[in-house]
Amino acid sequence: MPRRMTHTGQGTHQTLKNMSYEKTLVSWLMMDGWQVFLPVLDNGHCTDILISDGPHFYRIQVKTIENNSSQVVHNQWLDKNVDVVVYFARTSNWGVIAPAFTEKKRSLDHPKHRKFIQSRKGFLREFHQF
Repeated sequence: MPRRMTHTGQGTHQTLKNMSYEKTLVSWLMMDGWQVFLPVLDNGHCTDILISDGPHFYRIQVKTIENNSSQVVHNQWLDKNVDVVVYFARTSNWGVIAPAFTEKKRSLDHPKHRKFIQSRKGFLREFHQF
């Protein structure tokens, strides 16, 4: 059985974990029939994932958060044309789908946000409510 024998730096390890949430979301969206596009570089555009149903395109930003559903999140995509932000709790099995908002900060438990269990079925059930 393969074993990784080299040390992974703390910053690299965190990047790998964050990217795994993006790839999980890509898989769930593809299984739902969306066309999924990954920007070569999203620096300055705040688009981790671009999806399309053919005629329409939507920009998605993916973030990880602590395990606190009443946490306040800060708007990092103002004027970036992001449509949806998907938050994944790092130490639990839930997440939140939020339409991009214009306030500087907002609580995760805002009424317009949709909480989901971190599974394809749980995510898609809430994603289809938008």
